[in-house]
Amino acid sequence: MKRVSVLGSTGSIGLQALDVARMHKLDIQALAAHSSCKKLEEQAREFSPRQVCIYDEKYYKELKTSLADTDIRVLSGMSGLCEISADKETDIVLNSVVGMVGLLPTLTAIDNGKDVALANKETLVAGGNLVMTAAAEKGVSIYPVDSEHSAIYQCLQGNSMNKISKIILTASGGPFFGKTKEDLKNVTVKEALNHPNWSMGNKITIDSSTLMNKGLEFIEAKWLFDLEPDQIEVVVHRQSVLHSAVEFEDFSVIGQMGVPDMRIPIQYALLYPYRTQCPTRPMSLTEYGTLTFEKPDLETFDCLAQCIEAVKKGGAYPCIVNAANEVAVGAFLEGKISFLRIGELVREASEHFPYTEPASYDDVLSVDTAVREFVKKSIN
Repeated sequence: MKRVSVLGSTGSIGLQALDVARMHKLDIQALAAHSSCKKLEEQAREFSPRQVCIYDEKYYKELKTSLADTDIRVLSGMSGLCEISADKETDIVLNSVVGMVGLLPTLTAIDNGKDVALANKETLVAGGNLVMTAAAEKGVSIYPVDSEHSAIYQCLQGNSMNKISKIILTASGGPFFGKTKEDLKNVTVKEALNHPNWSMGNKITIDSSTLMNKGLEFIEAKWLFDLEPDQIEVVVHRQSVLHSAVEFEDFSVIGQMGVPDMRIPIQYALLYPYRTQCPTRPMSLTEYGTLTFEKPDLETFDCLAQCIEAVKKGGAYPCIVNAANEVAVGAFLEGKISFLRIGELVREASEHFPYTEPASYDDVLSVDTAVREFVKKSIN
């Protein structure tokens, strides 16, 4: 039985991971949340971890007081996340925090020989080369939690001797599939948060509506599976049943299917290499009847196009488009900019900054900070 620490335990992925933990009685060593103090306390009392961390330090005293009658150690801030990630009693760290916050804890976990179940996109988007190099040097495994990357990972099992021709990365198309830019001029936050298939946090749901989410996954796939950009094909699959597929050199295609439920890839990452009962439902192909596959509209959904271009340009450009998008999405959710302005800001940032090659975490952080300041000024 693996000993698990969950970063981002009160978010969508974290909550579903704890569903898996309940079913299989996993040994939860630590839990961490951004600012959901009450929910984190409830989780701590249920799972009795040795440590908890509240990232927003203004809630530290409240959490410490609320857990004073327990033996649970209370931490806070980035130092707390990293301390949990380095904990010698933990076998695998599930990183499901949102944003650049996730990069340093991932590197810390790897540096301390911990396997990582990775649901934090920014880890590989902003620091892919650093992370994969460190993982190889330390001999630790990165288990992808995204349904698409998990599907590819599953398709590759038993195929280590076979050469990949390409991977097929499926996308739901989000709530605005088939729309033109003219149709999207007056999109509201509520409309953008209405995803047809998946229940996710606000930031990821907006990213799905712009197809930025698929662009970030495109970048992640390049690093996870050591691929060239022209070996990654994005296909819109509205039903979200085929989670992704691999085409081998003989043009045989192996895909992974299942109901759209994140608990399946979460459980696969936490229990790898074992498969057992999952707290979801079985899939019936006859209930779906028809599965469809179409090309994405890169002109309307230019966030996806910008990510693909960023991978091709290399260097810090994936970090640049990610940082610009994070700030832009936050501004959209606050009603400061229009829906289409998100993609415009990502493009402006990508065009503004020159080529650089980050060689360390500090280099990545420096690029990320500069881009955020640029976009904030562009918004104001």
